[in-house]
Amino acid sequence: MNDVRTMIAALLLAALAAGAAAWRVRGSRARRALPAPGPHRLLFPFVGQALSKPALEAALRLARAEGATLVPVYLAQVPRHLPLDTPLPRQSERALTLLEAVEQRAHTCGVPVDARIERGRDPRHALREMLDHERYDRIVLPAATNGDDGFTPDQTAWLLEHAGGEIVVLRPQRGR
Repeated sequence: MNDVRTMIAALLLAALAAGAAAWRVRGSRARRALPAPGPHRLLFPFVGQALSKPALEAALRLARAEGATLVPVYLAQVPRHLPLDTPLPRQSERALTLLEAVEQRAHTCGVPVDARIERGRDPRHALREMLDHERYDRIVLPAATNGDDGFTPDQTAWLLEHAGGEIVVLRPQRGR
């Protein structure tokens, strides 16, 4: 009888050990599915109330291909009659909603994210502040088309003159 109990106990221990080993291997594979933040950083500044889906998709493809961290930066505009550090609840709520959408999309693509909000008097001032504070290798910039949210030709030209690193300007196909 003791031999049977010893045998059952040994089989149970072996099954537990095999289960723990399988769980550990599955866990390490899941951890490897999302890469650790790399040394490369790709800035994705945006303004307004909506994201440019084509520009976001391009930024995610580039970040994934390079093993880079995507840094989405919402550029909040503070009216000139208010101090620059004034709380902006409506813009903050909008920014957090958009940044959350970027993070969710990036997570499905396996791209690490380091989201930011930058303040400025206008988009160009916010871009200047962003360039002063952020380390990056490349910027993916959504261009404005048909009055939608994005950067104007003047703002894009300013960025091309003042920013280091590579700049990718994406103008979505008209009608999209």
